[in-house]
Amino acid sequence: MNKLFAIIAATAALNLVTTVHAAGNADAGKQKAAVCAACHGADGNSPTDGFPKLAGQHESYLLKQLQDYKAGTRKDPIMAGQVAALSDQDMADLSAYFAAQAVSVGAADKKLIPAGNDLYRGGNPANKVSACIGCHGPAGKGNPAAKFPSLGGQHAAYIAKQLKAFRDGSRSNDAGKMMRNIAAGMTDAEIEAVSSVSSGLN
Repeated sequence: MNKLFAIIAATAALNLVTTVHAAGNADAGKQKAAVCAACHGADGNSPTDGFPKLAGQHESYLLKQLQDYKAGTRKDPIMAGQVAALSDQDMADLSAYFAAQAVSVGAADKKLIPAGNDLYRGGNPANKVSACIGCHGPAGKGNPAAKFPSLGGQHAAYIAKQLKAFRDGSRSNDAGKMMRNIAAGMTDAEIEAVSSVSSGLN
């Protein structure tokens, strides 16, 4: 357990040492977000689970993801095209706008709550799966300083998709391979359960 906290602390420290970026302007971001609405909803609450909710997500996390898409360190053909023409200021403004919106409340599948709660709060030491609560908090709010995302309210299917992407290595923009190492020990059933519980946190 001490090793886990040492890794979390080191990762948080690394994420704090970043280049100074232009401050985001939420009002400007609202105007720029019109093109995002088709997939993510006008207020960042995407209507389908094929696309993530951006509303209420940490500004620091949103900005990092946009930067990673533009740099190619996070892969997605749709997002690669969307960010290609965005300036640093555009990305900062969009991040500020979506962070300022309220995320719609999610709901966990009742039959998955026991298993999901156990994994979220206690992990699975036998498979070296750390408890989610250590980085994402008891209410799924994440940690903006460390760029750990908020999970509460997010579509469960989207969370599951990302965990599987970390597990198979198709997503690799996690600092220190933290999420890849955790997801590597997770079964499909564990991913489904913890994704559902995470979505219902608020």
